Amino acid sequence: MRAEIITIGDEILIGQIVDTNSAFIAKELNKIGIEIHQITSVHDDKHHILQSLEDAENHVDIILITGGLGPTKDDITKQTLCEYFDDILIQDDAVLAHIEELFAKYISNTQISDLNRKQALVPSKAKVLPNVFGTAPGMWIEKKNKVFVSLPGVPYEMKNLISNEVVPRLMSHYERPFILHKTVLTFGLGESALAERIADWEDQLPTFIKLAYLPNLGKVRLRLSAKGLSLEKIEQEVSRQLQLLMPLIEDIYVGMEEEEEIEQTIGRLFTQKGKTLALAESCTGGKLASKFTTHPGASKYFKGGVVAYATVAKEDVLKVPSQLIQQNSVVSSQVAESMAVQAQKLFQSDYALSTTGNAGPTKGDSEAEAGTVYIALAMPNGVFSERFEFGKNRDRVIGKAVNKALELLLKEILKN
Repeated sequence: MRAEIITIGDEILIGQIVDTNSAFIAKELNKIGIEIHQITSVHDDKHHILQSLEDAENHVDIILITGGLGPTKDDITKQTLCEYFDDILIQDDAVLAHIEELFAKYISNTQISDLNRKQALVPSKAKVLPNVFGTAPGMWIEKKNKVFVSLPGVPYEMKNLISNEVVPRLMSHYERPFILHKTVLTFGLGESALAERIADWEDQLPTFIKLAYLPNLGKVRLRLSAKGLSLEKIEQEVSRQLQLLMPLIEDIYVGMEEEEEIEQTIGRLFTQKGKTLALAESCTGGKLASKFTTHPGASKYFKGGVVAYATVAKEDVLKVPSQLIQQNSVVSSQVAESMAVQAQKLFQSDYALSTTGNAGPTKGDSEAEAGTVYIALAMPNGVFSERFEFGKNRDRVIGKAVNKALELLLKEILKN
């Protein structure tokens, strides 16, 4: 089974918002054996939408549309669907009652208008998919052997409809092959070096298993994708291939992507060992801290952090000696190690990680070249630091610094 996702809205095409809906839909459909053939974004324009619907119908079995279902004049999806299917809009009384209930309960300061009531108009050939979180219902329309599904563009409304309405209907509507993905996380070895290391194993993969390399700033994900009519068979073979792979990558293996990210692995290990962590960040600007605090349960091991961006903050907040900075530069191993030790003392933590560097594009309080970063780790038995050159692109320098700091921390906590 193949599907196409069509997102409608000028706001996507001008870069005002990022299309996260397609990523969610693609992942959910892939879980039930439906392959995404294409993702298309179109203007709020009737002719553009009609052409996209026709093109999709000629190439795929399922067409999912998001956006353009609001109450204003620029939301034209329903009217365009009526033209495409030679249909008319009719009022759905259940949808109207739901809209009135939403306004009565949650939008008490706003009077319901005729525009809002028009949200209850749906194509007569559509099956209504109840949207419990919003006023625009989903719509399911069948044409010959094709299925068209139109959904609101609001992400949390769309996600609920996909999970509770669309996926169950598609599962009962079609017989589908099984698709299985397993993604291995590795840290510290580049894509080409990793590919060379596992080349013989890759060459022996069965034809129904495909390998993809997904590199990103110091880490590489290896995604195994298998497709077949027997879920048991593909699960067994993927598991066997992973067992053959692991001895080849044991020194750089972090975990399985569906299990946890590297910062979650670190958090789990800190919690198990009863150890605590603090941070002193300069060039990474708090991004390390956000990695940990994004996940629930971080308070069990993460005690806090300081973003000492300016030199004066390193001196006044972290108490890094000004003489040390004057003698060695703010971007140096000595200052990085002092930052880590001072954070360790300040938060009374077992470990403390620090970053100081020049992310560019110009030089700051140091003569260090753009891309130079020092990362230090203070531990119960001492402190060490390492120097890195991460290139000239500011965003990549910061991203690489965050990932390398996590890698250093993981390796150290695994030793103890």
